[in-house]
Order: sequence, then C-alpha cells, then structure tokens
Amino acid sequence: MLALPNILTVSRILLVPVFALAFVLPGDTARLIAFVVFAIAGASDALDGLAARKLNAGSAFGRMLDPIADKVLVAVALMMLVAEGSIRQFNLTMGVVSLLRLVPALIILTREILVSGLREFLAGAKVSVPVTAVAKFKTAIQMVAIGAMILTPLADKFLPGVGAVSYTAFAYGLLWVAAALTVYTGYVYFRAGLRHLHRWDAP
Repeated sequence: MLALPNILTVSRILLVPVFALAFVLPGDTARLIAFVVFAIAGASDALDGLAARKLNAGSAFGRMLDPIADKVLVAVALMMLVAEGSIRQFNLTMGVVSLLRLVPALIILTREILVSGLREFLAGAKVSVPVTAVAKFKTAIQMVAIGAMILTPLADKFLPGVGAVSYTAFAYGLLWVAAALTVYTGYVYFRAGLRHLHRWDAP
C-alpha cells in the first residue's frame, strides 16, 4: 500500500477536496489554484500507471483504487461546474447556504463511487460484500433527506416565517446525517475490501 503508485493514487483522491474548496472561493487566484490542483490530480493518473510498470509495483490495492480515484475526480469536478451558477454568487449568505448543501452532496457522491468501484473490483475476484443493516438505514435516511431538500423551495409558501426556517434546518440536518452515515458505511465496506486485498498481495 505504501508503494509509489499507490501513494500517487491516494494523493489524487486527497486533492479532490482541495480542488473543491479552491473552486468555491471567489477570485481569479482561487480559480487558478483549482485549475492547477485539478491538472496535478489528472497528471497523477498517468504517473501512477507509469510508476507501477517501471517499478514493477502493481498491486491489488492499486488496481482497485485507481479507477475509483478517476471517477471521484471527474464526478466532483463535473458537479462543481454544474453548480457553479449558484456558487459563484458568493456572498456571506448564499455562499454558506451553497456550501452547506454541496459538501454533504459531494461526500455522498464520493462514497457511492468508492463503494461501486470496490464492489465491481471484488465481484471480479468472486468476493461478496453483503449489505449491512446500517447501510440500509443510511439509504433510507439519504432518500428522505434528498426528498426533503427538493421540497425546501416550497417551505416559504406553505410554512411561512419560523416554520420555513425550521423545515429548512431540518432538511439540511438530515442531509448531513446522511453524509455522516455515508462516511461510516463507506469505511466499513472499504475495510472489508482491504482484508481481501491483503490476502491477494501476500506472498
């Protein structure tokens, strides 16, 4: 796991939140930083494959994580670009509201890509990772939270004043709870996958 190709792959994933943060900040300097970070992350995709071949350092961990890292980087970048219209209206109110909605959405999206890639990789090795009860609960909370977020624009019409504020806070709170459960269940799946990878990489 500490081989150079794997370090480059993990670094690509760690650069994703740096890119996202630079992207939402106002100003040309922040946008340039976002571009440089994305370019470095993109270049690492070619470098980790080259390093794996030149150093003969390929591993099951790298074969699993490399396509996941690519999907996370591209998906987050595309999501940020789609949301740019609202995020670029960055003032103290709109900026905070956008981030409160965007950050848990990015967390959930990243986890779904990670687990999908992990399941696809393990399926090729005929290894089954069962769905846990917590994961099912996470899915239910996630669906309710998304549904609640969809209805937030209607809160001002049907729940004026304090009611609208309370409903919006409830919807955002549910989204963050879903994001927290997403991180936990993603960790559980990833840890289970790593146990199989250790067996495959063992001499």
